[in-house]
Amino acid sequence: MQLKTINLKSTIKQAMLFGVLWFGWQANAQEIIVTDSTSIQPEKAVAQADVDKDTGGRRKVDGIAAVVGDYIILDSDIDLMYRDMKSQGISTKNVTDCQLAGSMMENKLYAHQAIQDSLVVSDAQINSYIDQQISSMVKQLGSMEKVLEFYRKDSETTFRNELFELNKQRQLSQKMQQKIIEDVEITPEEVREYFDKIKKDELPVFGDEVEISEIVVKPEVSEAERQKAIDRLNQFRKDVLENGSRFSTKAILYSDDTRTGGDILTLGRKDPFVKEFKDVAFSLREGEISEPFKTEYGYHIVKLVKIRGQQIDVRHILIIPDVDKASIEAAKEKIDNVRNKIESGEITFADAAREVSDRKQTKNEGGKLRNPETGDTKFEQTNLPSDLYNQVVDLKEGEVSLRISDADDMGKPFYKLIRVDKRIPEHKADYSTDYLRIKDLALQDKKLKTIKEWQKDKIKDTYVKVSGKYRDCEYTSNWLKK
Repeated sequence: MQLKTINLKSTIKQAMLFGVLWFGWQANAQEIIVTDSTSIQPEKAVAQADVDKDTGGRRKVDGIAAVVGDYIILDSDIDLMYRDMKSQGISTKNVTDCQLAGSMMENKLYAHQAIQDSLVVSDAQINSYIDQQISSMVKQLGSMEKVLEFYRKDSETTFRNELFELNKQRQLSQKMQQKIIEDVEITPEEVREYFDKIKKDELPVFGDEVEISEIVVKPEVSEAERQKAIDRLNQFRKDVLENGSRFSTKAILYSDDTRTGGDILTLGRKDPFVKEFKDVAFSLREGEISEPFKTEYGYHIVKLVKIRGQQIDVRHILIIPDVDKASIEAAKEKIDNVRNKIESGEITFADAAREVSDRKQTKNEGGKLRNPETGDTKFEQTNLPSDLYNQVVDLKEGEVSLRISDADDMGKPFYKLIRVDKRIPEHKADYSTDYLRIKDLALQDKKLKTIKEWQKDKIKDTYVKVSGKYRDCEYTSNWLKK
């Protein structure tokens, strides 16, 4: 069952990546989990359900399907979900009202308990995400007026308020689930037990796999360009501290970090941010702006906007120093010389990576790439990112590529060599050779069981009322409290 769940999760993620605008999806062993409508107090539920919203082109809010804690699920929410799925080209053939109702109730339970446990989400981060959502909607439909017409909303303000509640609920649900499983670990004995319980004819089949190594050479930035970047950041900092400029405006207009565009970032000490960035950010007082500092991405200044317990809200400005033509040509020559030495046998690929590679994540392992999902060195070839797939698909085992031109997330150019260290044909899971992947499956299975146990306990202590035809459903969780 767990293997099917993982496949379902992957399918949903691909199909709905930034596509379904109303519902946040997750996979559960037996139910599809959906984040759906806005919150409402239980005592107000009946009053809202009786209101006719059919005027003005808006949909009629009909009966109550269920109430979980402080949240309500309406019959019309489930109808809307079906329409939204179909509009995204997602098959609803095997999806039932009962499944969707159960999924909604699960997410309402997570969000309700997150509030009870005082988990918080950043309003600024939610509003930033809503801006991205609406921008995407307008791009798809042509105008804000068409977006409001499609979703049957009277005004942009009303629409934004509803999106805010939807996204807040989704984030609360995610945080609660993360909290439930954050301390779940698995022992080698549990991995063995998990594997031994899989019938031989049900063992997962792993497709063609590859092990890959790389050598990366980045053009060097001149001292003049470094100082130029630092001087710009110091001027921005001075403008804010002494001349009354807004840090957020400077970030939006001048930061080279196109992914955030000056938006607020919420981070904790364990979040996967660059160490140098976190060290500086967590050393600041609320409202303080750092001096310029360097990371692998370039030079930054950071403003600590708000402290939220173990998390902080920050804004930053990134300046990426330019590289000149001479530096680019020097990098090309350097990596070509490295390849010639490898091909002539003067140096091994692994030693060359340790000696000259500029990618610190792989340098010390002789250039060996690790799968971020499993921690293993094996990659299922068909699951490789498209650019990497195209770079390795025609390479024979042990073959080194010609020089490859590439660019990082910030658009900075670099050059690399790729070698396919090993090719592993499609095969059924083997405990000794596929241990790390089996361990990951076993851990996911244990996390799902932990979540189900948490649900079982919390349903007992939470106000739950299931109405109408949804009382006749067979749920995997005890929503009817029989």
